[in-house]
Amino acid sequence: MNSFEDNLLELIRSHPTLYRNKDKKHKSLILKENCWKEIAKSLNKKRQNVEITPIKAVRRIGDELIVLCKVPYQIDSCRMIVGTTSYRLIPGNQEGDVVYSGQGLTTGECGAHIKNIREDWNGNVTCVLPPQSSNIEVTGTMRLLVARAPGDPHLISPPQPQFKDEDIFSAQCVVPNGRPAAKILWFLDDEQLLEGVHQPVVTDEPGSDLQTVSQNITRTIRADDNNRMLACRAEHEALDQPREAKRQLIVHYPPKRLESGPITVFGLKLGAEGKLNVTVRSNPPPTAVWMVGDIRITAPHSTDNGAITALEPLHLGNGHYNVSLHLARITKEDVERTYYLQVFNDLGREEFTLRMSTMDEPAASTVNSALLLQLYGVELDTGAIVGIVVAVLVLLIAVFLGVFAFATDRWCFAGRGRELAKNSGESDTESAAGAGRSRLAALGARVRAVIPRAKDRVQATDAHDAESQSEEKKGVIYAELALGDQTSADKPPPPSTEYAEIVYTDQPGQKEVKE
Repeated sequence: MNSFEDNLLELIRSHPTLYRNKDKKHKSLILKENCWKEIAKSLNKKRQNVEITPIKAVRRIGDELIVLCKVPYQIDSCRMIVGTTSYRLIPGNQEGDVVYSGQGLTTGECGAHIKNIREDWNGNVTCVLPPQSSNIEVTGTMRLLVARAPGDPHLISPPQPQFKDEDIFSAQCVVPNGRPAAKILWFLDDEQLLEGVHQPVVTDEPGSDLQTVSQNITRTIRADDNNRMLACRAEHEALDQPREAKRQLIVHYPPKRLESGPITVFGLKLGAEGKLNVTVRSNPPPTAVWMVGDIRITAPHSTDNGAITALEPLHLGNGHYNVSLHLARITKEDVERTYYLQVFNDLGREEFTLRMSTMDEPAASTVNSALLLQLYGVELDTGAIVGIVVAVLVLLIAVFLGVFAFATDRWCFAGRGRELAKNSGESDTESAAGAGRSRLAALGARVRAVIPRAKDRVQATDAHDAESQSEEKKGVIYAELALGDQTSADKPPPPSTEYAEIVYTDQPGQKEVKE
């Protein structure tokens, strides 16, 4: 027996309630359950005194492993149980399949360097150390899995040979008899599949420590899956290379167009032969029917005169087909005509509208997506049309804003009205003040000029009323003040004019001023 069994027996012996029938407490289930809990607690406490690394390891046959057990006190012996064999390890002795490893017994380390692992060592590895007190040895246990390669994977899938677009596909991968269980990965060609992958299920094989793993996958079939290889890949520590089980997916679907809208073929020349080409995807292969005016041509056939030929759809690979219409000589009527194409198989159909163009293909567009406008012999695409419209709108807005600003004296025309008034006012100032007067002289002259004398007060008031003044404002007089230095007669008045309001008050007893 090993130390664990010895410890268990000793603990059971210390609880006679469990095995003595004459004991009054033997019939109490609650008391016996409490005894077992105490035993379990004691065993766990004893085991917790040993620190062991690693707790679990997977190794192939022939590999090496180092297991280290440590206690917080000095020890005088070290024993390791590997498989069914007990090894007493002595520091400094490195002979044998299991030898000592560690810093020495005085540090409390009992380690084992296991060389050349054998398959029969699969299981627990236990280190046995002397106790710090009492006579019960302490132990630590780790789990060693000696890897064993699993069997070949099996891919279980529906028996039908092909699928349709949008079908729900389910499959299962089973990898048997591995130690430990294998890891399963799903691939579609070289693309790893993550969506639709279920959790793996691991089952133990009866009567052995081998395990079988299985995993399911669910996927919505698409047209792009046609001819692709579905693979169930098994990876394992005991395998040098992964093992796979495969199945090719065959998907049938109706014709699918690769471009939207009408198609225009550029670069054709009048009088030369030409060809209209359309690429479609289809499985099974499609049948093509062209409508040229009132003539219906099914590929591969020609018109009676051989001028137009519908070619057999050419398989380009991976379900792509090139459908072509050959014209022996392009005429003006051919360029002006619209061509119609129907492509169909047992699952559905697709229709196309085609036009010819003698112009080169626009640089800013493609044949598949260009919207064309023919104006005076010039073909414009969508980008050019939008650019022209935007430019015209911007020009119209600019003209409108310019006219509006000019009419309302705003923005860049904001000083126009003031400049006109300023020019008029400056002319009056020059005639009143004179070119050689100073600023103060000019100001005094203008004030004296606009203040009426006592004898002309009534006449001035009547004249002012006749122009614009109301009866309430007849005592208010406006004077224009030209600011700036006017000492030089050569310089024109500065562009700064202010207006002052002078209120004349008739004071009683004031004498009349005479010049």
